[in-house]
Amino acid sequence: MFDFCIVGGGMVGAATALGLAQKGFSIALVEEYMPKPFDSADGPDMRVSAISVTSQALLESLGAWQYIEDMRTCSYRRLSVWERPQCRTDFVSDDINAPRLGYIIENRVLQLGLHQALAHFANVTWFSDSPVQKIITGAAPEVHLTDKQQLHCRWLIGADGLHSQVRDAACIGTQGWQYRQQAFAIQIETRAQQQDITWQQFTPTGPVAFLPMYQQYASLVWYNSTANINRLKALSPIALKREIIRCFPDELVDFDVLKTAHFSLMRMHAKQYVKERVVLIGDAAHAINPLAGQGVNLGFKDVSALLACVTDELPKTDDFLRYESKRRKDNLLMMTAMDAIYGTFKQTNPVIKTLRNLGFTLANNGGVVKHQVMKYAMGLN
Repeated sequence: MFDFCIVGGGMVGAATALGLAQKGFSIALVEEYMPKPFDSADGPDMRVSAISVTSQALLESLGAWQYIEDMRTCSYRRLSVWERPQCRTDFVSDDINAPRLGYIIENRVLQLGLHQALAHFANVTWFSDSPVQKIITGAAPEVHLTDKQQLHCRWLIGADGLHSQVRDAACIGTQGWQYRQQAFAIQIETRAQQQDITWQQFTPTGPVAFLPMYQQYASLVWYNSTANINRLKALSPIALKREIIRCFPDELVDFDVLKTAHFSLMRMHAKQYVKERVVLIGDAAHAINPLAGQGVNLGFKDVSALLACVTDELPKTDDFLRYESKRRKDNLLMMTAMDAIYGTFKQTNPVIKTLRNLGFTLANNGGVVKHQVMKYAMGLN
């Protein structure tokens, strides 16, 4: 009998396991798809995350950051957002006496760093050779694997992503929708030194964004209609580069296209995070429009809140209900804010466009307000 069984050993699930293991609980961690070991000679992965300084502090407190830093990271000091080039908001870490605004890190590197930290805990048992076959919830949850192993636990934590088996087994409903646009991710190698800026421009067809990575690598994100992304996917690297140059702003330095991926944009919110002996966390509880890159940071905020509600004694339902109360409100607020921004920039009315750009100009000269927005984006508020 384990104290906790965590289904999902990704970034959020592994961080949860690490925090609970530090408190002395026995953990079963189930992850079917283990990340490939790190090799510095390998090129960058497609999937990257913008990590706030608050998320970095959590990873440091869990003992994982040193392993992540030993692999590869890219910190950024500047963030710019605009629609018209003459009306833009520029955030600079120096304005609030901070060394950086955050980091851009490959998801696999984050996951591997957490796994390396978990290797030091004898009270964590991994189950990675067999998929989940069946989950039984109730007063004494069970996780049945396809190799006939049965895991019994006092609490079951679902950290298994958007299509959570744990959430489905617990019959927890969801609310949400799929957006009409998709995101097209393009990995590039620039002909410039490592960048310390990430930027996003709003265009009539959707936002375009630049995320720096280690050395000369970077990731572009192009929000567009499904039909247009299907057209872009079919292009050769040279033809795709021509399209990018035509549609992206002049801030983009010269580059070569390496590889691409695309994904749908979803909003999903579980109707409850806690039911009987089941707790949901991260993408199993919520999925957000990635417009501001807050997805995994919300997951890490979940981890912090959950760990804050757990002492060194086995938690009770009320402890996890406090976690749910805190995080559901914050996640819903962020979802609503992202949808409001997304909806506003879809408007083509000239008056609304003028007001949007006036807003960017005012925000850039906003002083204290601008600094507060920066601190919120960094997770400091």
